[in-house]
Amino acid sequence: MATKVIMPKQGLLMTEGTIISWLKKEGEEVAAGTPLFEMETDKLTITMDAEASGTLLKIVRSEGETVPITEIIAVIGEPGEDISALLGDAAPAAATAAAAEPDQAAETTSAADNAPAAVCDPDERVFISPRAKMVAEENGVDYTQIAPTGNDGSIIERDVLSYMANKPAVTPLAANIAKAQGIDLAGVTGTGANGKITTADLPGQAAAPAASAPAAPTAPAVEAPAAPAGQLTRGTHTEKMSGMRKAISKNMLASKSTNAQTNHRMTVDMTAAIALRNQYKALGIKVSYNDIIVRACAKALQDMPIVNASVDGNNIVYHDYVNVGTAVSVPGGLIVPVIKDADIIGLSGIAAKSAELIEKARDGKLTDADYHGGTFTVSSLGMFDLDDFVAIINPPESAILAVGKIAKTPVVVTNDEGEDEIVIKSMCALCLSYDHRIIDGAEAAKFLQKLKNYLQNPVLLI
Repeated sequence: MATKVIMPKQGLLMTEGTIISWLKKEGEEVAAGTPLFEMETDKLTITMDAEASGTLLKIVRSEGETVPITEIIAVIGEPGEDISALLGDAAPAAATAAAAEPDQAAETTSAADNAPAAVCDPDERVFISPRAKMVAEENGVDYTQIAPTGNDGSIIERDVLSYMANKPAVTPLAANIAKAQGIDLAGVTGTGANGKITTADLPGQAAAPAASAPAAPTAPAVEAPAAPAGQLTRGTHTEKMSGMRKAISKNMLASKSTNAQTNHRMTVDMTAAIALRNQYKALGIKVSYNDIIVRACAKALQDMPIVNASVDGNNIVYHDYVNVGTAVSVPGGLIVPVIKDADIIGLSGIAAKSAELIEKARDGKLTDADYHGGTFTVSSLGMFDLDDFVAIINPPESAILAVGKIAKTPVVVTNDEGEDEIVIKSMCALCLSYDHRIIDGAEAAKFLQKLKNYLQNPVLLI
């Protein structure tokens, strides 16, 4: 009996996934528990195993397609098995064509060949074979402008090659204007060098009068001369957002539009924290500055439960636990693995868990549990020599701490004799972004005061 392969849900918030690659071809045997395809979610790229054994009868969704969760993407079954009932609305047009009489199919093909080609609607989902997509991208071709001729309504390699062969020569500026205004260049005659289409050839592109001689007759726009042979020609290119990038975009826009975000800054003397780190190092225990800051935040969050809370409609949700997320940069975006129970596992526990999560994040091996459930986030960019910055709150949390670099700075202090003097100290700028709907300015300032006290007196962290 045939089995549907669906887009699996990997995480509570996942709504869609992107198929990166199929590890089996149609007609090949697959075994349950062996790798079948690679997919990208909003957080990571993972390999999915087949849940049934048999033959991969049909790949319904191609590589590169983004598919809603639970939607069918392939079918596994026995060779020759009827799968039309399983496919339902997903059944390709090819299945219908194959069931037609030979002469009827021939008539359909002939009519399609003689009919005017319809360019893909850029607002609709574009179906394109992996091979055709590769050829298009290698040649800088916008495949949304190509008319599909594949049996299932998809763009295939011959469509791309035909489009490239018949594509009129056009200057980059004219091409950009035509694309922006939806002008079909197929019917435009070029008057530039070697018949190239310029901006003056585009319909509706009236030339502007010369600024230096307003009374002079309107002259056609003059295209910039072609670059000499061997000279670099530069333009633009477009890439689709990855699932992770789309998730970041969605979450950050939601944060800025939902939260009443504001921020407070404070500079902290990290001399004692540096000494604490060196003591751990002497004992053979690897502890980072970020680990110390996470531990200090956990202590301050215990003292200030409102900063550890969340907004739920008209309610304030107080969390009895302290789960601190740490922003980690990964190829193509940012991910925030969460250190659970940071208030009770101690500094060495935080250091061990942080190292484990960072390694899993960069290897793409985080599980759903690893990056959900945070109540507060720490984002450190000091390693990039950044003095200070403002971070955006990670919903549904109500605050985030941005940490700049630790830098030796001249500071005025009062000595034992009551006199002011300038000394060099290792200072670090902290910026707390908070949701003003539930956290008042005085409470945010008090949280930073407590955090500063813990960092400048790290014996309190042990």
